[in-house]
Amino acid sequence: MSTLLPLLRQRARRDRLQLALWIVGTALLAYASVGAVFDTYGSEDDRRDILSVAIATRTILIFRGTPNGVDDGAFAFFLIYAWLALMGGLMSTFLAVRHTRMEEEQGRTELVSATPAGRVLPTVATVVHGVLANVLLGAAVALAFISNGLDVTGSLVTGAAMTAPGLAFLAFGLFAAQLFRTSRGANSLSVAFVLAAYLLRGIGDAAGTPADDLLHVTPAWPSWLSPIGYGQFTGAFVENDLVPLLVPIGFAVLVTAGVFRLQSVRDQGASLLPGRVGRSDARAGLSSSSGLAWRLNISILAAWTVGGIATGLLATSLSSIIGEVAGDTPQVAETLKAMIGDDATLEQAFVATFYGLVGILAACCAVQVGVRARQEEVRGTAELVLAAPVPRVRWLLEYWVVGVIVIVVVLTASALAGLVGAVGASDAAALVPNVLEAATAQLPACLVFLGVTLLVFAYLPQATVPIGWAFVGLGAILGLFGPILGLPEWLVDLSPFAHSPVPAGDDTDWSGGWWLLGIGLVASALAVWSMRRRELATGG
Repeated sequence: MSTLLPLLRQRARRDRLQLALWIVGTALLAYASVGAVFDTYGSEDDRRDILSVAIATRTILIFRGTPNGVDDGAFAFFLIYAWLALMGGLMSTFLAVRHTRMEEEQGRTELVSATPAGRVLPTVATVVHGVLANVLLGAAVALAFISNGLDVTGSLVTGAAMTAPGLAFLAFGLFAAQLFRTSRGANSLSVAFVLAAYLLRGIGDAAGTPADDLLHVTPAWPSWLSPIGYGQFTGAFVENDLVPLLVPIGFAVLVTAGVFRLQSVRDQGASLLPGRVGRSDARAGLSSSSGLAWRLNISILAAWTVGGIATGLLATSLSSIIGEVAGDTPQVAETLKAMIGDDATLEQAFVATFYGLVGILAACCAVQVGVRARQEEVRGTAELVLAAPVPRVRWLLEYWVVGVIVIVVVLTASALAGLVGAVGASDAAALVPNVLEAATAQLPACLVFLGVTLLVFAYLPQATVPIGWAFVGLGAILGLFGPILGLPEWLVDLSPFAHSPVPAGDDTDWSGGWWLLGIGLVASALAVWSMRRRELATGG
């Protein structure tokens, strides 16, 4: 016990910035979203119309949740809970991998194991740390709901519905760390599990059985496979049933017990899945540092490109029904136009909104390239490359080039998918220029995120990961959701996404894109130039 407390303090100190951003950011999103719901859909008639349209157009339920009536709390829970649970899941899995496989990968676990802490207490400390983080997250979200005047009991159930799935995701992250030899592999599997849980919940809602009043839906069986689905089964603000949460909690307990068992039978640094055996000789593409930088980032590109393709397909394939939806429910059209401006047609607003999501995916991919450069520096592999006749400026410049390429690939793939999805639209020809412009418009903002991340890497290398991800996370929330959440204009304008050109109306104003392009190029040039005098910083 005397060793456990120092380990907990070490984790709390190391995560003080990241967890603060995750928890406070999620709670602020909950607070602002609930407030915006009351402003936009103040009357029961407005909510009744929205729920009727959502149930009639099931795809909308994939992005929202299970309708459960028009009461204040139930309606807010329907609109925002799945997104909040998704953020909680990502927070939990990243935390689990960061304090287990990543520590083992960097050799710190071996040092700690040589102390009286042994092999078990560090994992116990990570579990306690993760549980406390999820309890705090649940309490913060509950407080955000209560602060908006919602029922206290329902708000507390919502907080519990955040914590219980978070514990399941935490346990899976610990399990993934046992499977893979690298933190990258463990994080990839964990993120895929969280996204699969969100998607299964969405499919279950979309395939559910609506009630006769078109205000409630009974989810289909896929929701029973998702921890987020069990959070929805609580029926917060209506049934307030905590029993379904026993399932994700039980899952967390069983998986965590399995993790301790697996850890006791494997060697330090080993994994249950053997690492892939490398080739006896390198491919020709790895004969240069630029080829190595590309090879290290190609798996990152594949994952984000799949997301871009899926979003591009949805952008155009769903646009054909948005006119019908808006005809029945003007609030939908007003909400979409509030996000990009009143000059746009409804189809333009819909496509631009979805390509705003594509821009976020491409920006995340670019930030991850910058983070990868930092990881190579921490692991010491960058030092090996720089020991060869490879100047530091050239080394970072190659990562910037790779970052630009991944942005272009994600945007291009999403645009091609959007064109494929437009084939079935009633006015496919009109959608083609709209899709191409919407995809191109995201490029400048993505370059800003790439340039700023590399700039942080050059001047504050230890802060590259938290600042890079916090920048893109806040940028996404402020730029995409800020206008509909009623946030002050100056606050929304802090996000590069808020200045991305929007193909709306007859003329598109590209001036914001040129400014963003200039900022991105200047930040990138300053970052690359700064590497001339910078010493390698291998400390994490």
